[in-house]
Formats: sequence, structure tokens, C-alpha cells
Amino acid sequence: MTSTVHRTCPLCEAVCGLTLTLDEGGHVTSVRGDKEDPFSKGFICPKGASLGRLDEDPDRLRKPLIREGELWREAGWEEAFAAVRAGLERVADRRSVAIYLGNPNAHTMAGALYVAPLVKALGTRNLYSASTADQMPKHVASGLMFGHPLAIPVPDLDRTDYLLMLGANPLESNGSLCTAPDFPGRLKALRRRGGRLVVVDPRRTRTAALADEHVFVRPGTDAYLLFGLVHTLFEAGLVTPSHAVNGLGQVREAAKHFPPEAVSPRTGVPAEVIRRLAVELATARTAAVYARIGTCTAEFGTLAQWLVEVLNVLTGNLDRPGGAMFAKPATEPGVRRGRPYAVGRWKSRVRGLPETNGELPVATLADEIETPGEGQVTFLLTVAGNPVLSAPHGPRLDAAFRQLDFMVSVDPYLNETTKHADVILPPPRVLQSGHYDFALLGFAVRNYTRYSPPLLPLDGQPSEAEILARLAMIASGLEGDLDAFVIDEMLRKATETPGSGVEGRDVAELRAALEGGTGAERRLDLMLRLGPYGEWAGKGDLSLRKLLDNPHGLDLGALEPRLDEVLRTASGLIELAPRELIEDVERLRGRLAEEPPEIVLVGRRHLRSNNSWMHNVGPLVGGSNTCTLQINPADVARLGLGEHAVVRSAKGQLTVPLEPTDTIMPGVVSLPHGWGHADSAQSVAADHPGVSVNALTDETAVDVPSGNAVFNGVPVSISPTGVIIAQ
Repeated sequence: MTSTVHRTCPLCEAVCGLTLTLDEGGHVTSVRGDKEDPFSKGFICPKGASLGRLDEDPDRLRKPLIREGELWREAGWEEAFAAVRAGLERVADRRSVAIYLGNPNAHTMAGALYVAPLVKALGTRNLYSASTADQMPKHVASGLMFGHPLAIPVPDLDRTDYLLMLGANPLESNGSLCTAPDFPGRLKALRRRGGRLVVVDPRRTRTAALADEHVFVRPGTDAYLLFGLVHTLFEAGLVTPSHAVNGLGQVREAAKHFPPEAVSPRTGVPAEVIRRLAVELATARTAAVYARIGTCTAEFGTLAQWLVEVLNVLTGNLDRPGGAMFAKPATEPGVRRGRPYAVGRWKSRVRGLPETNGELPVATLADEIETPGEGQVTFLLTVAGNPVLSAPHGPRLDAAFRQLDFMVSVDPYLNETTKHADVILPPPRVLQSGHYDFALLGFAVRNYTRYSPPLLPLDGQPSEAEILARLAMIASGLEGDLDAFVIDEMLRKATETPGSGVEGRDVAELRAALEGGTGAERRLDLMLRLGPYGEWAGKGDLSLRKLLDNPHGLDLGALEPRLDEVLRTASGLIELAPRELIEDVERLRGRLAEEPPEIVLVGRRHLRSNNSWMHNVGPLVGGSNTCTLQINPADVARLGLGEHAVVRSAKGQLTVPLEPTDTIMPGVVSLPHGWGHADSAQSVAADHPGVSVNALTDETAVDVPSGNAVFNGVPVSISPTGVIIAQ
């Protein structure tokens, strides 16, 4: 007897709907795209098609592990939680506690709902996450311009006439900070309706090959190119902002220093191309500029993200159909509160790096562990993260983790990071977990909502939500129901907030009306009812029940202009020239005349990979998903290289197999991220170890305003194997 079930794929940012067939034992026998999902419409990629294999990975941990010396033993849940409590009780000063959150937290209900209470309960400012290895520049730029770090515009892909894309490869990544299932199909549709797609990238990626035009650019110089576009708009009289702004004159003054002729030698983009692109952008009927990780993880990442939105504003394309627009997620609070956005409210202990979004840069985590003194990190909790492979200069973190007094990991695998833990608490399988995309639907190119309830019983294992909630209660020293406390607090605030939709109503009555078999589901129900489409907001009838009755998801309509709802700056205007960014322009000017490095390193995404744990799924490893160094054939010949070469940076060296290709600029080489599984406890990964690109990246190099790590534009040298280079 087989059954057919539906759920959202949790493996990347595309939120595709899946149709799964399960046998009577609960095993996945087939995975197809859900053709009835109104957003993804049946689209599926190799990652989603392999969900069953990943979910039933035999290397996945099923029970907690406790370390005894160099060995591990399985333990019961109560014993494991008791060990965590004992480890935390040995910490005399909570300033010595740190937590690291990996990228998968953005893809789980547990990460969205329970991490914040856990961090609060731990009582520490030592919060680190994959955000400062990926996207923090975008949050900082949006926060300073619009007043909130999640006020991130996305290109209105389905209606735009002109899309300028920098440092993004959605045909491989499926999109990033732009939730768009079937991104490839949407780009093809743009071209079919007569639109124009221009991709700027140091590699001719699959996305660039699809485009009307591909422009090579030197890695790390995106801010110069974007300033050249801004300069041209002012020079040509093509500035037409459609919203009131502060700082237009300051932006004009800053742009004077970056005419196309000045930035062309630095970027490698001809001045005439820069001028033409600016005119095309300004004169298109509708247009949007979109930039992602290639531009974020660079020395001037925040300036690049700022200038992307400056261009959207100056061309009149912000918050208009076909331009760059703001999604309206179903769980967005109905009434926004809070102070205007600020960065640097505190700084890291050792290097004095500023806080952003309540986090410290992961680039300084090793400093905080290694450096003695008050607040030295001695206790670390990691949740769904593998920073030994994903953070800059991973080998240093690998060594630093050995110095910790106690480490706890919430993770399904014994991997390069969790091997240092004293206790590992594995979350249940994907199909045993409910799923709602709290974070990703805030960046959707069309308003949409869908909930996937658990498909299989937990069989006595706590859910990931219950694991994190239990850790929060241990850290706080309190007893009780965390979900009940959070629900009552949310209802109290809502009933006391003028215009909330439940103003003045009885908290107990509202609480009793909530549905859901778990605390997480009841909290989701509450957020849906209070959200902009919810039955308690007076603007719709959305609730958990409605989502359960519509398992394929609900289309909530095309994006609509809503800047007035989103904007939270003190002035009530778009802050086009935030002080922190105008100050950083001087740093950019100072580098303009510098001679660029001879060879620089950039990262690379693969369609069949997102995080390091996907390298333990047989169907996702091999083919194009291999750990090779892409290099231009001209550089191979010039340097006298063979099938392998030695890559050296200021931090380390690697011997890597070469993949000569003319799809990459001369003077640029590329390694994919997430590899380096030598001596791995994961069987498939151990057979395909690759090398970690983060043996080469420099933890001392960060984007100044955001603290984001620099992974693109890393200076390296390349030499044949067996050749000794004097240092």
C-alpha cells in the first residue's frame, strides 16, 4: 500500500512544492514536483528529487551522542540533556558562552521560532551565524536605507522588462534572498516577452550563458562598477527617483569620483559598456538590479548592496511593478514597532568588530576562543552548522574548537565541526518535521504561503523545536512550557496594540481558539491569524486550518507597492546616503588606483549542492558537482600547469585538480565551497573528500560596515605541483 503526500522542499531557498510517494513502511519511493503548487507549478531540481535519499541517509544520527575521551557512545535523551546542563553549570560567566547558527536554520520552523528564545536564555552577546559568511551586507544596507534589515527588495521577475544581475547564478543556486521557484523558467519567460537580461560575473555561469549579455568583471570590484553606473545617471540627467529621499546630493557628490573611465581599469569593464548599461537601465520601461553572494562576500560588500538599491531608487524602479519590490509574507506582524536600525551597538572583545543584527562576525570566532581574558569563549553551542568548512580560515577554527571546555551540537551528522562536541543532539528526519518558510517567504517574488505538516511519527524522539526549547529552559534555569509563554506574550502585546485587529479582546479566549498539535503549530496559527491576510487582522481568513485544507499552498497575489508599510527610518524617508556608508566610500576611493593582484580566487555554487551535508548523498555527488579548480586555459599555459596545481594564499595552500575552461576570466580561479571531508565519518563524503576552499580564505579580511567575511577576490598564487615557492 502506497500513499501520496505533499510538502515543501526545505533544501534551498526556492520553496518548491513536492509530491512524494511513500510505501507502507514510510520510505520515499518517488519524488516529483507538485504541479498543483501555485508558485512552483511542478518545478523540481536534483536536490529536491533526492530528498528521500537524504532523509533516510544511514549516516544520519538517530540518538544523542556523548563523548567519552576520544570515543562516542549513544545515550538517551534525558541523559544527554543532563550532560548539557552539567556542562553549562560549569560556566561561571555567561559572557564565555557562544552560539553558532548554520544556514539550515533559515529552512526550519525550529530555527525561526526557537533560536531567539534560546539566545536570550543563554544570556550572551556571542552570537555568530552563517549570515556573516553570506548575506550580512544586504541586511546592513537595507537596514540603513529603509530602517529594517529584512526590508529587502526583490526583482519583480514575472513583470520586469530589464534585469541587471551581478554575482548571482540562480540556474545553479535556485535563487538567494530572492525566493523564486523555477528561477530558470522565469528568466526564460522574461526574454520570451521581449525583456533583456544582463549578467555581470567573473565566470560565464549557466545563468550568464542564458542571458542576452554577459559582462566579465574582476572579482571584488562590483562597487566600482555600480558607482560608474550611478555617475553616468547623474551625468546624463537620467535620475528620476519616484519616492522622497534624503541624501540625493551626497550620493551625487560621492559618485563624482567614479566616472566610467576611472573605474574601467579596476573592474575590467570597458567605459563604454558601463555607460550603455546605465542608459539601458534608466530607459527601460521597467527594470531591476539584483546582486547576490558574489557581491556580498567581498571587501566592499555593503557598498555594493547599497549601490544596487541606489540604482533601483534613482531609476524610479523601487517599489513599482516590474521593478524591485517588497514581499508581504503571511506571518508579517500587522503593526511594526521598534527603533530605527543601527549597527555597532556593541563590539567583539578581541578585534573590536561591530555587532550587526545582534550578531558578531564569524570571522572573529576563533579570536574569542583563543584569546585569554574576561569573556573568553569556553562553551560553544552550534545549531545546524559546520563552520570548520564554511567559515574563513577553517583550519584555525578546527584547532580552536579543541580548546573549548564544553561544546554542544544540534546536528544530524558527526562532521568536521561536531566531532569536537561533547554532546550531539540530532533532530528528527525531514519527513518527521513540520515545515513553514518564515524567513524565505519574506523575499518571495510573488506572495504565497504553504504549510507542510509532519508526514511520519516521531517515535519517541523530540522534535527539533522541542530540542531547542528544552535547551532554552536549561539555559534559563526555568521550568514550564516555552510555547505557552511565548503565545501568551504575543497575544498580550497584540491585544494592547491599537489597530492590531484583536485590540481589547480576551487573551484566554484567543488562546483557546488556536489550532495545532504542537506548540510550533499553534504559534504558526497565531502568526497567520495576526498577519496581513489573517482572520484576526480583519483583512482575510488565513489560519493554520486553511493551510491544512490547502496542502498545495495558496497564491496570495502579485507583489504590490508597499514602501509606506515597510519604511521604518526615523525620517520616514529613504535614507539614500547613510553616514556609515558614505564614510566607507573613502576606503573605496583609496583602493581605486591600486594595482590588482595577478590572480584572485572566487567561490562557486553547484546545482546539486547547498550545504556540506549534501555531499553525503550519492546522487548529488559527481558529474558537475566535483571539487575542481576552474582556471582559464591561458593561465594554465602561462604558468606551465598540468592536471593538478598548488594554490597558495596568505593563510594556507592546497593541491587541487584543475578544470581548464574559457568560461572564467584570465587571472581568476574558482573553487566550490563546502568540501574538505578527509577522515569524515560520513561514508559518501569520505569517498569524495575534495578540499576546503576555506583553508585559503583570510579571517582577518572583512567588509568593514557589516563584518562579513571576504571569500571573493582572495589573492592567490598558482604553481605546478612539486615546485617549491619561496615565501
